[in-house]
Amino acid sequence: MTSIQDPRPQYQAALDQLEALVATVTPADLDRPTPCEDYTLRRLLNHLVGATHRLAYMGEGGHAADHVPAIEDPADDAWPAALGRARTRVTAAWAEDGKLHRPTSAPWGEVPGGAVLGGYVMETVTHSWDIATSLDKGFVLDEGLSGAALGIARFVLPPENRAGQVPFGEVQPVAEDADVHTRLAAFLGRKA
Repeated sequence: MTSIQDPRPQYQAALDQLEALVATVTPADLDRPTPCEDYTLRRLLNHLVGATHRLAYMGEGGHAADHVPAIEDPADDAWPAALGRARTRVTAAWAEDGKLHRPTSAPWGEVPGGAVLGGYVMETVTHSWDIATSLDKGFVLDEGLSGAALGIARFVLPPENRAGQVPFGEVQPVAEDADVHTRLAAFLGRKA
């Protein structure tokens, strides 16, 4: 059996960062645009909480295609609690080590559970950049998490594989001295 690195610690760190960001969101912020095209901050939070529940559903043995990555919007001030509930569920769903090797039906096909979690590290960290950029409150993102997410993105989303249903645009140009957060965003199609 091929060894799979355990991405759960990185995913938990990504959730720590996301929770800290979501705690700074006020009801007045929810209609702000985000760098993630077609998403207001409210819609992006809905997607992230829904995607966390979808990841939990996959960890519980479900197929990604059977679970929409969205929730019913909570009250404007209840996003931190909604994310907390999703986090509790996803943490419990992926607690067993054996699930890292188990074939799992992800949105992009059947892969080992560890690969699914790695994909969600990339998504959570990237959307945290989207939120921080939208809020523009000087939130300091974790460079190590962004570096890990960029490594995952380069491995699973090479530029030549961006056609069809892939929800990421073409790689955008960035300055040579751009920070790792900006390089991650640009690699996933964000205009930084």
